[in-house]
Amino acid sequence: MGNVINLNKFRKAKERAEKAALAEQNRRKHGRTAAERAHEHAERERLEAELTGKHLDPET
Repeated sequence: MGNVINLNKFRKAKERAEKAALAEQNRRKHGRTAAERAHEHAERERLEAELTGKHLDPET
């Protein structure tokens, strides 16, 4: 005969594990320092300016 398990406890433990995994992902995604965010912003602007400089004039 198999072990009896409480399905509610199993379901709640699974939900807690999923929430913990999501929280870890969010910490990695949003948990950056101000210097990291500023560096990323500056890099994005530099790339955008470089791309804008490569556009052809529509008048020519």
